[in-house]
Amino acid sequence: MTFSPTPPAAVLWIATTLEEAGFETWVVGGAIRDLLLGRSAGDWDLATRATPQEIMSTFRRTVPIGVDHGTVGVLGRDQVLYEVTTFRRDVETDGRRAVVEFSDTIQEDLARRDFTSNAIAWHPLRQELLDPSGGQAHLEARVLEAVGVPAQRFAEDYLRVLRALRFSGHFGFAIEEETWGALCEAVPHLDNLSVERVQEELMKVLSKAETPSVALKLYQRCGALQKLYPELTDALAVSDPPSFEQVLAACDAVPRTRPLVRMAILLSPMVGESSSSVNAVYDRVEKLLIRLRCSNAESKRVAKLVANRTFGAPSSESVDIRRWLVRTDPALFPDLARIWLAEARVDINPTDMADGPAETSVVERIRSIRSVLTAKPPLSTAQLAVNGADLQALGLIPGPVFGEILERLLEHVLLHPEANTRSRLEEIIEDEDLAGEARSGSKDDSR
Repeated sequence: MTFSPTPPAAVLWIATTLEEAGFETWVVGGAIRDLLLGRSAGDWDLATRATPQEIMSTFRRTVPIGVDHGTVGVLGRDQVLYEVTTFRRDVETDGRRAVVEFSDTIQEDLARRDFTSNAIAWHPLRQELLDPSGGQAHLEARVLEAVGVPAQRFAEDYLRVLRALRFSGHFGFAIEEETWGALCEAVPHLDNLSVERVQEELMKVLSKAETPSVALKLYQRCGALQKLYPELTDALAVSDPPSFEQVLAACDAVPRTRPLVRMAILLSPMVGESSSSVNAVYDRVEKLLIRLRCSNAESKRVAKLVANRTFGAPSSESVDIRRWLVRTDPALFPDLARIWLAEARVDINPTDMADGPAETSVVERIRSIRSVLTAKPPLSTAQLAVNGADLQALGLIPGPVFGEILERLLEHVLLHPEANTRSRLEEIIEDEDLAGEARSGSKDDSR
């Protein structure tokens, strides 16, 4: 086939500058693979015979991204940073990191890559496609195959196991038989990987694939799920319902732009039926996410989503909705709604709605919650029409009782939102003698 891509002008400029300086330069990696698949190119990475020092001497604006491994960032005229890496060959590997030395040929560089579909190079000046491992034919056949001897490729870097699962799911590739066998044999060594790399691969599955279920089923089939996420697989073994297939189908029903929502759905089965409280669920999920080195913000958000999903939605009564919103951060509602809808579509019903077909009930409940939110009812003591200064103006002495009074007032306006005016709340304070303790306290203090 004719392969004539149109790279960014900055890529041509970088390649031309290096070639004119006497350094052979090729475009490599995912951009070539994606273009051959008829997709838009992602990052345009280049490989060159120039050493990192020679790259930095050739260009005025560079960033030493990974000089020890041969990679320099070159800032193009379009203000985009392009990675330029010296041709390399592996000298020694331990399954987690490789010791490399620089090479003089693109052929040696391609021979050390993981899969044939990633071992294709294109010369942007000569319009030449270099494919020593038959990657183009494998792309056309939609087959993922390791470069050279599969067992050696995986032993060099066990992260390639997870990359293979992700690529297979993302591109819809079948994994070649010998490559699959070597992949399965490498699974017991996955604990050699850093948890950061494991977590990064999972997030890529959840954030890049339209249907993450394909890759996640492969995780389960080869044993990687049990090896890396035993908390989840142990729960799935006794979970009835939902089945793992239902959980994955619900993940697929959420757009890839919401990876944390997908993760919340994926982790929900590990909660089980015996969790006694929202806090217990939250703590269990957060513990797993911290183990995976997720950020604090990600860990807290996913744990909150799982905890609130587990204990369901409110009834359609407005007062129940307002009380539910007090317990649940209203900012979580859009993502909780996505979870409810996704699970309802695959017959998972965590919201315990028995008033009609599951999805119909979920939609109606979501509309009810949105209606309440649109009315902007007070959902915290800070949103009451009175505050501590107003209580002081009534002659009350500041102290812990202020918090108690405001909580009592909030409970009242949750039942009667129309009562949230300063005059009405002051009447309630007087009528129900909520200020009695504060005033008696002031008398005691004056003795």
